[in-house]
Amino acid sequence: MPSRSAPGVRTGVRVVVAGDRGTGKSSLISAAASDSFPDYVQAVLPPTRLPSDFYPDGVPVTIVDTSSGMESRVKLIDELKRADAVVLTYACDQPTTLSRLSTFWLPELRKLEIKAPVIVVGCKLDLRDERQSMNLEQVMAPIMQQFREIETCIECSSATLIQVPDVFYYAQKAVLHPTAPLFDQEKQTLKPRCIRALKRIFMLCDQDMDGALSDAELNEFQVKCFNAPLQPAEIVGVKRVVQERIRGGVSDLGLTLEGFLFLHALFIEKGRLETTWAVLRKFGYNDELKLRDDILPVPTKHAPDQSVEMTNEAIDFLRGIFRLYDSDSDGSLQPSEFDDMFVTAPESPWTVEPYVDAAERTPQGNLTLNGFLSEWALMTSLEPALSLANLICIGYGGDPTSALRVTRRRSVDRKKKQTEKNVFHCFVFGPKKSGKSSLLNSVIGRSFSSNYTPTNDVCYVANVVEQIGGSQKTLILQEIPEDGVKQLLSNKECLAACDVAVFLYDSSDEYSWKRSRELLLDVARRGEDSGYGVPCLLIAAKDDLDPFPMSLQNSTRVTQQLGMEAPIPVGVKLRDSKNVLSRILSAAEHPHLSIPETEKGKKRKRYRRLVNSSLMFVSVGAAVAVVGLAAYRAYAARKNT
Repeated sequence: MPSRSAPGVRTGVRVVVAGDRGTGKSSLISAAASDSFPDYVQAVLPPTRLPSDFYPDGVPVTIVDTSSGMESRVKLIDELKRADAVVLTYACDQPTTLSRLSTFWLPELRKLEIKAPVIVVGCKLDLRDERQSMNLEQVMAPIMQQFREIETCIECSSATLIQVPDVFYYAQKAVLHPTAPLFDQEKQTLKPRCIRALKRIFMLCDQDMDGALSDAELNEFQVKCFNAPLQPAEIVGVKRVVQERIRGGVSDLGLTLEGFLFLHALFIEKGRLETTWAVLRKFGYNDELKLRDDILPVPTKHAPDQSVEMTNEAIDFLRGIFRLYDSDSDGSLQPSEFDDMFVTAPESPWTVEPYVDAAERTPQGNLTLNGFLSEWALMTSLEPALSLANLICIGYGGDPTSALRVTRRRSVDRKKKQTEKNVFHCFVFGPKKSGKSSLLNSVIGRSFSSNYTPTNDVCYVANVVEQIGGSQKTLILQEIPEDGVKQLLSNKECLAACDVAVFLYDSSDEYSWKRSRELLLDVARRGEDSGYGVPCLLIAAKDDLDPFPMSLQNSTRVTQQLGMEAPIPVGVKLRDSKNVLSRILSAAEHPHLSIPETEKGKKRKRYRRLVNSSLMFVSVGAAVAVVGLAAYRAYAARKNT
């Protein structure tokens, strides 16, 4: 793994040199380290370190030599997988070694899933036959087109020291200032994530929000990123370059966003990637162009039965952002309005699972305010760091530490018989065709479908539930596929994240009832064994169909035995979903009730009570004995006196 000291700052770069036997690997390393051509060099050198002052970036480089022999293959693979950068060598006087790069070495790196940048190096340039002149750019262009992981190509001579130091300078630069995240070589344009990051930086620097960086704002940006002001003549020069190359890059107010983006594309084309990376890292971006973890103060959960929620301050900000981007004031966000909101985030966060289609939308597919807030609640619950990063990217200006909070432990809530949570997580269990997906769809207002589509993966929905009195809570429902229950329950802490568990069954199908009862008992046992017992509800789905014989009696008997509420009847199309949601929410808000107790659990509880009573009796008896002994000794002492 790459070594780092401060967040985002590397303390070393590991370069692995590989290639065919006899291509000059060891001589290249020795010449770079000693600045001289060795008279003798061993077959494989030990790791060689170039000190931090060897190159301008001040980061030391460790060079690892390798053997291409079959006997050393395991070690070679291990070194390649640990590399920050790979130098692939060929011999300029042996054309077959060059062709071997595209027929063996580069495909082999892909096969091994090596993600490090590659520097292709031609060694022994002094030995090339002058009659066999070669245009390196023409030869390497098709290879680089096929293998985009190649960062650069260079030819050198260890004997004459031509371009030897440059080899490892380019390798270090490819790690510290990589091209791939910033620039599309094929299209010759900035990559989308780079554009989004630079847009955010531009907007942060445009303090008067007039759409342009004035001379003062440009100078402040320069000082922030490079600790040096721009002279007036330099600012004029920058603007002139932009004006000459791109229309609209400079306005009467200053450097526009188009001009700002053009400047960075120009830096990259000129090989000055370190300039753009310095800007990005100053504003908190990592090598993937996402905000670094060290600037995301995500509160820490100290126990598995805690969760993370947004604070009222963050929710108020989101309500304001929703109104700001709801340009037509129709109470919902169109896709274009939604995209505008996240234009300064690495990407739109809710276009992938589990967030896509997880919240309430209008018939036109627009996101409602409740759906918008529910998506944020879901993301905060599942990925709090991603939630906070996106919150900052869309302009949250408050203290990041005030945006999220950790809830009280669920076990404490049970003891206190109340909860302070605003977001509740509900697991939905049930056999196939019991109506789990229909329940989830009804929660977000999606119309009922009679077509059965089995759910193979865990899926989520979330929505805001209005309560009597006007308060609002958010309910997250997570569907657990029947085939995934066993794997879920194999984790001792699987129920720690659950506030309430719901068990659906088809009341017209006896097998569905029996299977749902089995799942309920499995979950109850896991809760008793782990100490993370949760309130449970039974839902008798498809209640408008003819029930199987003894349906009501069986379900009532089981709920009474387990100490649960009677099953909640709902029809096929779940028209009364609000009642179901209210019942689920009520169970979650009363964490000490509706927790099923199996016979084993009841016996265990009775045994504990008996042990505690015995211990108390023994303690009282011991106390009486001590008091009696003390009284006797006092009596004996008085008698002797």
